[in-house]
Amino acid sequence: MILKSFAKINLSLLVNKKLIGGLHDLQSIYCLINLFDKISIKKIKNKKKDKILIKGPYSKYVSQSNNSITKTLDLMRKSKLISNFYSITIDKKIPVFAGLGGGSSNAATVIKFLIKKNLRKKILNLFTKQISSDLNLFLYDQGYLKNLHKVYKIKKKYNLNFLLIYPNIKSSTKKVYSSLKKYSKKKVLSSKHFKSKSKIIDHLINSKNDLQLVVEKKHPIIRELLIDIRKIKGCYFSRMTGSGSTCYGLFTNENSSKVALKKIKKKYPKFSFLTVKTI
Repeated sequence: MILKSFAKINLSLLVNKKLIGGLHDLQSIYCLINLFDKISIKKIKNKKKDKILIKGPYSKYVSQSNNSITKTLDLMRKSKLISNFYSITIDKKIPVFAGLGGGSSNAATVIKFLIKKNLRKKILNLFTKQISSDLNLFLYDQGYLKNLHKVYKIKKKYNLNFLLIYPNIKSSTKKVYSSLKKYSKKKVLSSKHFKSKSKIIDHLINSKNDLQLVVEKKHPIIRELLIDIRKIKGCYFSRMTGSGSTCYGLFTNENSSKVALKKIKKKYPKFSFLTVKTI
């Protein structure tokens, strides 16, 4: 069985406070995009050990023996959700340490496939606590994270087009959060904010990513890149996703994003570029 494990973009990201235990309470509007890792999975007979192989352009940054998939399978057996062992190959196309949630997406994709039913809240909380705090983002193609434990589906799906730029800077989520000194007040969002494409874009234009300034301070090239993206015709806004370092511009249509790619690539030829859209 071949599974698609999609990347995510944080369209907004507010960090509200630091919680007991070290995690942070967040609010985020997000979407999944058509950039994905391929996961091949099959049951192993008569063996008591998983076989995990990670390949692809970003595989060298992931431990073959200690990663989100190995941790997920171990936790699933410990929780008696599965009893079998599996051979899993992951073709990594999603950049690592990039704010695109590749590891969390891999874990969520495998969990949903093996359990084959809706995750109960108790089980979901267990995985978000022990595997990844943003694993629940991958329940919906487009959603709103109200706080660390509550995510809501955006009922009306919107077609959004992006220029995605990975500046080949590995960004440590732990270090970025530890450097954040100022938190945002909670925002109250209702269904009216998601009523139409123009409504949600207007809201996003006036929103932000609280982690962006932290990464810009350490890597000034990020700020320069985002300014250059924003200047291109057809760009609604530019922003960093998650804890970075991937940056993106939201464009009016697919053609505008492709024109933007050509322009930006001339100035930053060593970066990685891709035009993507919501799934």
